[in-house]
Amino acid sequence: MGEVRTRGATPETAAAACLSALEARLPGRVRSDEYNRMLYATDASIYRVMPHGVVIPEHRDDVQAVMECAAEHNVAVLPRTAGSSLAGQAVNLAIVVDFTRHLDAILDLDEERREVTVEPGVVLDGLNRFLRPHGLMFGPDPASSNRAAMGGIVANNSTGSHSIAYGMTADHVRRIGAVLSDGQRAAFGPLTAAELEQKKTLDGLEGRIYRNLSHLAHAHVDTVRTHTPRHWRRCGGYNLDRLTAPDPPGLGQPPTDFNVAQLLSGSEGTLAVFEDVTLGLVPVPKVTGLGIVHFDDMTVGLAAVEAILETRPSAVELLDDLGMSMCRKQPMWRRKLEGFTEGRPNCILITEFTGDTTDEVASRIDALREHVARRGVGATHVVPVVSQSGQQDVWGVRKMGLGFLMSVRGDHKPIPFIEDAAVPVRHLSEYVAGIDRFCKGLGFEVAYYAHASAGCVHIRPLVNTKSAEEIARMPDIMHFAIEQLRGFGGALSSEHGDGRARSPFNRAFFGPELYGLYEEVKRTFDPAGILNPGMITGAAPMTENLRYGAAYKARQIKTHLDWSPDEGLDQAIEMCNGAGVCRKTDTGTMCPSFMATREEEHSTRGRANALRAVLSGALPPGRVTHRRLYETMDLCLECKACAAECPSSVDMATLKVEFLAQHYEHHRVPLRARLFAGAASQARRFSGPLSGIVNRANRTRFVRTVMEHVLGIHRDRDLPPFARVPFGHADLELLSGVRPRVVLFNDTFNTYHYPEVARAAARVLDAAGFDIILPGHGCCGRPAISKGLVEDARRMASETLDRLAPLAREGLTIVGLEPSCVLSFGDEYRRLLPGDPRVPLVAEHTVLFDDFIADLMEKGIFPAFPSAAMRSSDPPSGDGAPGPAPASAAPIRRILLHGHCHQKATVGTAGTANALRGIPGCDVQEVDSGCCGMAGSFGFEKEHYDLSMKIGSQRLFPAVEAAFASAAPTAAAPTETWVVAPGVSCRQQIAAGTGRRALHTAEVLAAQLKEP
Repeated sequence: MGEVRTRGATPETAAAACLSALEARLPGRVRSDEYNRMLYATDASIYRVMPHGVVIPEHRDDVQAVMECAAEHNVAVLPRTAGSSLAGQAVNLAIVVDFTRHLDAILDLDEERREVTVEPGVVLDGLNRFLRPHGLMFGPDPASSNRAAMGGIVANNSTGSHSIAYGMTADHVRRIGAVLSDGQRAAFGPLTAAELEQKKTLDGLEGRIYRNLSHLAHAHVDTVRTHTPRHWRRCGGYNLDRLTAPDPPGLGQPPTDFNVAQLLSGSEGTLAVFEDVTLGLVPVPKVTGLGIVHFDDMTVGLAAVEAILETRPSAVELLDDLGMSMCRKQPMWRRKLEGFTEGRPNCILITEFTGDTTDEVASRIDALREHVARRGVGATHVVPVVSQSGQQDVWGVRKMGLGFLMSVRGDHKPIPFIEDAAVPVRHLSEYVAGIDRFCKGLGFEVAYYAHASAGCVHIRPLVNTKSAEEIARMPDIMHFAIEQLRGFGGALSSEHGDGRARSPFNRAFFGPELYGLYEEVKRTFDPAGILNPGMITGAAPMTENLRYGAAYKARQIKTHLDWSPDEGLDQAIEMCNGAGVCRKTDTGTMCPSFMATREEEHSTRGRANALRAVLSGALPPGRVTHRRLYETMDLCLECKACAAECPSSVDMATLKVEFLAQHYEHHRVPLRARLFAGAASQARRFSGPLSGIVNRANRTRFVRTVMEHVLGIHRDRDLPPFARVPFGHADLELLSGVRPRVVLFNDTFNTYHYPEVARAAARVLDAAGFDIILPGHGCCGRPAISKGLVEDARRMASETLDRLAPLAREGLTIVGLEPSCVLSFGDEYRRLLPGDPRVPLVAEHTVLFDDFIADLMEKGIFPAFPSAAMRSSDPPSGDGAPGPAPASAAPIRRILLHGHCHQKATVGTAGTANALRGIPGCDVQEVDSGCCGMAGSFGFEKEHYDLSMKIGSQRLFPAVEAAFASAAPTAAAPTETWVVAPGVSCRQQIAAGTGRRALHTAEVLAAQLKEP
């Protein structure tokens, strides 16, 4: 059902012929191999369908070529953008056309008309960043806005948290340029009656479309009005109501013109392929603020929504107990959540107000607090959030709500199929309670998150989609939901579309008469049924083509790391639900390789799909050590951002370590990998008397060329210099015997390559009143971990614990300078040495230098810095200074902070920022610079060098250069800029990409100490 039957050929032979013709017309843009097809077989839904092939169009003529070939060979086509759809409409047995790589231009902005024209691949957040300086934005705001592209948003008729203010996407669609199913182009927009009559005279498919739609809109107006759900928040079926005047039940007044573009909005790629879309815009609110209304019971909270709406908010969003509980398990998101909640509420309603001034918004939040108290709705707290950063944290947590729910461990997951329903707000609590009782009566727990203001609660039963018994109950739940929705006047799909999950129930929900009109609309636009078949009409049963299903079984393999906390390696991989947060391109850190390449394969989702395909047998089992899988995993920088920024906590960095260890069971370990993994022994060997000779040799073109050809180390990379005088006990004051003791973990880089950092740290710790103990140098195993040499890493980790555990047992704090080293103690060590009691002991006693100093400052026991402007003395320099330090003619006033990826993913950068802010006159600006691109040895490797520099040049290098360009000292305002990066790789990359010397936090603090 829903499958295209070709003329005189099987679907497979027709698809092969079509792809062959396309390869001749579009060289390099067609991908039909099994591996690339696998990457596009899933989206963010519970479904999996292998496509015929994939086309990556470079310009719009390529799109027309695809449709011409598809029409000729009668082969299905699926236009796709981010693949973040939750109902399964972005997977099909079709040729997938991915618009996001190249067709992502903003074509025109008309400020006077408040309209913008974009290509389908433009990401919504990027569009709004472009519009913001003009005081404009696109109103609907789906939670996936950081990766969802406008083609998919329009095709889905999406909306979001502010739907009560801005309605549906269709309310803002003005015109659409499209390619029809026969390969011809057409432009759809508002038409007067006279213009419509002229269009109806056209020959070909376009004329037929206007003639048939005009007839349907007039001859069946009663059917459309009677059977279309009256609730305004809906996106299911086709928008025939928008073509019937004068009273469609949508938001606002009906249009006076006949506009087929609004019918195409929500058509899920089944009627035409978009080439450009013109959208209406709205003004950016001048000021916003939030009131976070707390409840101890979700039923009480939902019942309070109607009363809260009386205060005229612009949004009311629900976050439930399960979502907040999962949020608290991830350090970065827990810190954000705790910033706007009091205690542990069962649920919160995020209530937003807008206004012209901050005072106006604050008064509206105060009025909300008084209103809920007066109405007695059961609220326990109302927490105001008015700062921009605070509001960003709130919306960040809210937008991650779905992912938090999906981060539940095990086979039972909150599954999307009834989650998109919406009812009038007065029925919301009753509807949710009924669904909850029914699901729990069948033995299913239920998770929730919601656009409460619009009566849309995303209800997700926790279903094991590997169980035949539980799969069989899903249609029963859907039929019950439909009965409830029809009784309450609700909508089955309100923003996520019909797709594979709900299309099979459209006849039952809309009734046979209206469903029959939908079938006629499909036949009108797509007589051969080649455009994303099986969506909205002609659907297969909802339980077909599941990503897992009762027959799914993952192959169990002997692992090198301990995966028991994840319930197995397969479960760790299956944590990826396909939401595609890793496809965001210009904020956060995840995923640096995707940001640079824009290739699905090089996203966290792409890698997880590849690993799952191999373990499940979707790709041959032997592919686990195949070169093609190695190429997919190779560009993972092991930044660990996915462990924090992916709402499901997919830890691809650790999965890569396991993969490499598996790979090296069957393949020789490269010499370069062994050299990098053994960096500590080389550092000890070549530091000291030999350092001058070795450093000079490493700078010669001859040695660099040899290393590039023999070892694969890029000739343009400066190797870390070896120190003439390594850091050691000679740099420390004698133990006093009376001062408190602290352990300074002397890692390889800050001992043998950049000892000036360790000396600066020792000076700061001494000034803070501590006797310093060095545990003795030995590699922590971090380089071996990153190279997948697990047995070497295990040995090094155990040796490190041998030195540190006795000190931890004494209760001593272990202070580390290099984030990637010391943060491994509480992360990778647990997988390397499961059950070893030394691991949690040492991890609990270990802290980053920056966090340690920030804590001392907060307690008021750190020595004061000069109270005047910051001291301008140069930081300590050493053999390895990669560039000139800032001139000291003017006081330092600005510090640009770039956090280490592992630091950002685990403990955060607040400690670094707070330590630096403890210096008088210091303006610390943390840049959203993502990953620097060096990633340990990654950026040194010949095949990775260009990508490494491209990653750095996307945000980090421009931010550094901009900071210096805007900070030129003047006599009136002496300003000096320093760049701080706690990670050694980051400092190396900044030097390589900008010529600027970045400093460790310890160097800046030491330079500001009072002279003894």
